[in-house]
Amino acid sequence: MHRFFIPPEWIDQERVVIKGKLVHQLRDVLRLRGGDHIAVLDDTGWEYEMAVARVTRDHVAGVICGKRSVAEPGTRITLYQALLKGSKFEFILQKCTELGVSGFVPVICERCVAGHPKNKKGERWRRIIAEAAEQSGRGKLPRLEPAVPFQQACRAVAGFSLLAWEEAGKVRDNEKGGNAWGLRPTLRSGIPAENPLAVNLFIGPEGGFTPSEVEFARNCGILPITLGSRVLRAETAGLVAATAILYEYGDLDPLPSD
Repeated sequence: MHRFFIPPEWIDQERVVIKGKLVHQLRDVLRLRGGDHIAVLDDTGWEYEMAVARVTRDHVAGVICGKRSVAEPGTRITLYQALLKGSKFEFILQKCTELGVSGFVPVICERCVAGHPKNKKGERWRRIIAEAAEQSGRGKLPRLEPAVPFQQACRAVAGFSLLAWEEAGKVRDNEKGGNAWGLRPTLRSGIPAENPLAVNLFIGPEGGFTPSEVEFARNCGILPITLGSRVLRAETAGLVAATAILYEYGDLDPLPSD
């Protein structure tokens, strides 16, 4: 069944009226007719099954014939991703939305090649997030914040925060504690057991974080961690780290049966 996020005001008790650009997709692309069923979501965690009653040039109307709660990951990951060139940033938005990341903050770092995104870029990014959320069965849309400078992001962040740094393991080997800067031991020792968990994850640009940025982050209480002995690409690191975090806290386990 096709799924679509719609504004909550389009749902009035048992009646749904879809307007705007989505009408073209439903009418001309999917060729919906009366009696067809789709799923609509209001970004609150509820999915409504809608039976289409009428399709016109201006709107698609129908009635709700069922609803269910859509489970979101218990671990809320906010990805502070440095801006990347080309379509790499869009790849991250799409795949991390599918995985279950709760929010994205584009970050401008010293070694960023990509420039500050224009307003149209933000609109495109939100469409990518929405389409990925619809396809992957999400119940809520990940939030997308405006792009901010790295130092501003570090100052504003609150809670358990990690920064993936390829040099973290080498530095830690020369200090007491062995590999305590590895992702897994850090996750197991750094967060209290309360739920829901929340993790802020910082990922650098193509050239990585500069030493001064890492030091600034540490002074803001952000923990540098290593993702292993291999150097990952900037568009890969966030996806790998987010997957490991969700796995460690049980968010990739099967849902309990009713």
